[in-house]
Amino acid sequence: MQAVILSGGFGTRMRPLTYTTPKPLLPIMNKPLIQHVIDSLPESVDEVVLASNYKIELLREYFEEYDVKGKTIHVVDEPKPMGTGGAVKNVENYLDDTFFVINADIISSIDLEEYFKFFKSKEAIGAISAWEVDNPEEFGIFELDDMGRILRFEEKPNAWEAFSNTINAGHYILEPEVLDLIPSGEKVSMEREIFPQLIDKGFYGFKFSGHWIDCGRPTSFLEANKTLLKLHEKEHGVNHLIGEKSYVEGDLGDHVSIGMDCTLEECDISNSIILDGVEIDEGCVIEDTIIGYDVTVESGSSLKGCVVADAVIVDGDHTDEKLRGSD
Repeated sequence: MQAVILSGGFGTRMRPLTYTTPKPLLPIMNKPLIQHVIDSLPESVDEVVLASNYKIELLREYFEEYDVKGKTIHVVDEPKPMGTGGAVKNVENYLDDTFFVINADIISSIDLEEYFKFFKSKEAIGAISAWEVDNPEEFGIFELDDMGRILRFEEKPNAWEAFSNTINAGHYILEPEVLDLIPSGEKVSMEREIFPQLIDKGFYGFKFSGHWIDCGRPTSFLEANKTLLKLHEKEHGVNHLIGEKSYVEGDLGDHVSIGMDCTLEECDISNSIILDGVEIDEGCVIEDTIIGYDVTVESGSSLKGCVVADAVIVDGDHTDEKLRGSD
């Protein structure tokens, strides 16, 4: 079985980190976002197709070095932005049966095995994972009947037009016939142009509980890191993570992940993501912050709600309380 992971896009809201690293390779709990998605796939998925474009060579390098046991990985270039439907059509040659389509920037607790069983129990041509939110206008929404069949679907309605708070959670299961509805070589939105055509053909929504986070912004990256660290704490008794060959002096605050080859002197740090090769001198205050690769933070610095680019030096007089990309 195949899974298509939509891993294109420029990751503009995660700049400056995405100037050097494509968003799918940015780590949460010291593991690239894309790897979290792949690890969630059922064993029955033995072939993964990444529909990619921006900094695609780095994705290829990663999967040349990282062995994904039991799965073959294809990194396929999308020569121009083609929308979600066009991206799937572009990899049509890799698809020969029922397949998953998953957004690469979703961290969730969905059980994809149970989802697939649900799909196979229906006479369905397609299905969408379903999550409930308070403010649905930023998402595609749909209405379900008691059997889980989708009665209507609308992509990003105005607030006053929202008829449901059940949103498209970014995991699709589709039969190959859906590909026939997508024109070749064109930019096509699966959500706006294809899904409405499936409603009369057997289109279902699969509800799940637990957690669901769209990691499109620095704030949601931190939220995902915090959520996974809470799960880590239940299993291991600690709510932080320290990578190999890293040295930390003193106690860490809650919900902190630290990459490899880092050195942290005595400082006040909480709810933050520290990537590999970072040095933080004593007396620093770091909260709600993502620090890029190979950064030096000099003594006395205060970073609250920041995104720090790779390979910079933050001097001791620096105070910043703006989270870039949070709007």
